[in-house]
Amino acid sequence: MKKINISTSNLEKCIELYREVFKQPPWNENWSYEAAKERLTDLLHTPKMLGFLFEEEGELVGLAAGNFKRTYGGRTFYLAELCVSVAKSGKGYGSTMLQLLEEEVMKRGGNKIDLHTSANGRAKKFYEKHEYDVKKDRITLTKYLSHF
Repeated sequence: MKKINISTSNLEKCIELYREVFKQPPWNENWSYEAAKERLTDLLHTPKMLGFLFEEEGELVGLAAGNFKRTYGGRTFYLAELCVSVAKSGKGYGSTMLQLLEEEVMKRGGNKIDLHTSANGRAKKFYEKHEYDVKKDRITLTKYLSHF
């Protein structure tokens, strides 16, 4: 599998993939082109960002991106996005992408990866299969400041 740095030159591919993947269950999110572009452009310009598109035989497979932050325990990578093309889902590509990302994070001095995902569905099971733990001492809190 070919790993390509995410950049402004391939951002359109990322936007298309992102919109395709996240309209599927369990997310069921209907991202507009403009909203997806803003999210991914912001991610691209985040300090200490690391992100890749993955291709196999010239065909887009998925993307993974996030950024490093210093914590008391070392350098943590916060995985913001990992998505696999709907056509490639369930065929082991996500596992390969995650392994390649973990290797790259370690090469760059990262000692931990943190992420948020849906509590229901395949994503949580996918990460648990790859030895990611649900942190019992952490919770996600949300306060909606206005209605969508």
